[in-house]
Amino acid sequence: MKTYRKELWFETKTRRALINITDKVEECLRESGIKEGLLLCNAMHITASVFINDDEPGLHRDFERFLEELAPEKPYDRYDHNVFEDNADAHLKRTIMGREVVVAVTDGRLDFGPWEQIFYGEFDGKRRKRVLVKIIGE
Repeated sequence: MKTYRKELWFETKTRRALINITDKVEECLRESGIKEGLLLCNAMHITASVFINDDEPGLHRDFERFLEELAPEKPYDRYDHNVFEDNADAHLKRTIMGREVVVAVTDGRLDFGPWEQIFYGEFDGKRRKRVLVKIIGE
């Protein structure tokens, strides 16, 4: 069995962002040379997410509204966590959107359903954060 590991780094200019990272993940798969196996992709920071969904701008705006309704950024004093930081909402948003995805690798390709893409969700940006790509297989 072969293994592959790579870190992808991101630094957004905004507090929140959704970034399609499918191409970067597919590049990792090509680099690995693995044809059959499993790919894990996970955010290595507690205020960021990796998830699978459709790459459609209206849906991305819907995510933003949905997450803000569930865990609004402000007022900051609504959260007990916000004593030394102002990112409690980002922790909650990450919990909702999830930490990682696992995708089957078949014949050297990500075995996606229709319209599926991998996204990095940033909820407390403006600093460098990383995503781990780990692939195992043959």
